[in-house]
Amino acid sequence: MIGRLNHVAIVVPDLTAAAKLYTDGLGASVSKPIPLPEHGVTTVFVELPNSKIELLHPLGEDSPVEKFLSNNPSGGMHHLCYEVEDLQAAIDHLVAEGARVLGDGKPRLGAHNLPVVFLHPKDFCGTLIELEEVAR
Repeated sequence: MIGRLNHVAIVVPDLTAAAKLYTDGLGASVSKPIPLPEHGVTTVFVELPNSKIELLHPLGEDSPVEKFLSNNPSGGMHHLCYEVEDLQAAIDHLVAEGARVLGDGKPRLGAHNLPVVFLHPKDFCGTLIELEEVAR
């Protein structure tokens, strides 16, 4: 069921400064900021040969990462995103195994314009998990 690691997401207090660390400091290619109001974040992706780093910053007062940032003012690792070929089959399997899908349990479009869901961190060793459906 689980596919490759799509990205590691890091919440940052300053998106521009964080992107600059990756471009100037590490020589990485970084996307332009992508506002995602439906998710309450602005994001940029750091392209790596084998995966991506997603830098997240709160967008709006109701951002789900605002509380994370207030508890971790320097920022920090927020979630891991794994690819799956059939998101609904993955959801059905995980729910049958006792995992909790956050929100209303229905996929929403993520930053890559593909369906995603988030799984409760208490069900995955304290780590928030995002599943993203990808075509193979």
